[in-house]
Amino acid sequence: MKRIIIIIFLFSFVLADEKNKLIIDIEQSLMATCCWSGTVYDHGNKEMEIEIAGLVQTGKSKPEILNYYTDKYGERVLASPLAEGFNIFAWLAPIFISILSFITIFLYIRTPKGILKANINTKDKKIKHSDQIERELKDLD
Repeated sequence: MKRIIIIIFLFSFVLADEKNKLIIDIEQSLMATCCWSGTVYDHGNKEMEIEIAGLVQTGKSKPEILNYYTDKYGERVLASPLAEGFNIFAWLAPIFISILSFITIFLYIRTPKGILKANINTKDKKIKHSDQIERELKDLD
């Protein structure tokens, strides 16, 4: 009989720990609706924390709870946007910008410095009326 009580006691701790992890995961996935400046977990919106804990205690899963809040407040309540439609741009744009930046830096580093100086010197020789400009500058002295 003691073994059964101990097993039930330990099992209740395991279930409580899993529910606490689920509550924390959901709180980190939702924005605090009181001020929209952070997640429920970071901000500490007590009303939402109590409501989330109640929903978890009734046996709701994470997707069900997130759908409940999305229906109630819209997609802006989610801490990270869904990767569908125009929101895909929010996920892919930083990757493309990073790749483009690395390519630009790589090409800049690999460009020999002599080529840049040679291009500057050849441009100076092709200026129209350079002799006339030089004479007028000497006359100013």
